[in-house]
Amino acid sequence: MEYTTLGWTDEKISRIGLGTWQYSETWGLTDYDVAKKVIGKAIEVGINFFDTAMVYGRGMSEEFLGKALRELGVKRDEVFIATKIPGEFLNPDDVFKSVDRSLRRLGVNSIDLLQLHWPPCWHNYPTTSYARALERLIIQGKIRYIGVSNYPVALIEELRSALSITDIVSMQYRFNLAERWAEEELIPYAEANDLTFIPWSPLAKGALTGKYTLENIGLFRDLRTNEAVFHPSNFEKLIPLINALKELASKYGKTPSQVALNWLVRYSPVIVPIPGAKTPEQVVENAGAVGWELSFEDWMMLYDIAKNIKVTYVTW
Repeated sequence: MEYTTLGWTDEKISRIGLGTWQYSETWGLTDYDVAKKVIGKAIEVGINFFDTAMVYGRGMSEEFLGKALRELGVKRDEVFIATKIPGEFLNPDDVFKSVDRSLRRLGVNSIDLLQLHWPPCWHNYPTTSYARALERLIIQGKIRYIGVSNYPVALIEELRSALSITDIVSMQYRFNLAERWAEEELIPYAEANDLTFIPWSPLAKGALTGKYTLENIGLFRDLRTNEAVFHPSNFEKLIPLINALKELASKYGKTPSQVALNWLVRYSPVIVPIPGAKTPEQVVENAGAVGWELSFEDWMMLYDIAKNIKVTYVTW
């Protein structure tokens, strides 16, 4: 495993993290024993950066993660736990209540990284108000660092100006070879401000794994049904990219997923993807995305193929 530091801090985190959004009824992994095996394998292969959220499974993900780490005998300082607070909970009073419940579910005394999952778009909580509440939690030792997720740059600037004793350390957004809008301003902002950039959906919900084809995408009846990249009109555009990933996988003795993730981590030193995993084998595969690198020529080949892909989100 390769390691890097979180933003401007000295905290060491694995270059590939483990996303735990799949521990929910929505994504179908509700068997704790399976989740424990996945988390245990992540520890075994050197992953120490775990990403969860209060809304994943209405707390199930946090509960599974905390319980597994305890039962596996993992020392608290051996892992870096990141969770997320939804915009609806950013009422200053709810900030304290939600973090307290998150701490209880995780079974820890402090959260390493609390990320604002999305802005409070529908409730209009003032940025300065929840910024104050977040900083009280830092002073109380209940959270250590603050990050943002799905925030536009203008609102990041507003949040940073409202913070008095700290600054954000990370930014989390959708980013993968097929969906690259983050390149326009988000990744440059992270690089310019020494912030870790955490891509969610780094494999486009599995579209880049080589598992799916135009013939079988309609057979999967889960959340992918409503994902734009899996609409036939969009998936057809991905085929040249998927074929290129397969060719490079054969060349390097890797899998298409490992090639796609390696492309991301070689894009910028600030990038730390958090692919999910439903089996221990998938964890091993994800971890194998580092420890080697694509040649510049092969990296550019994927860059050129992918830059011509335009995913259309209006599909109905």
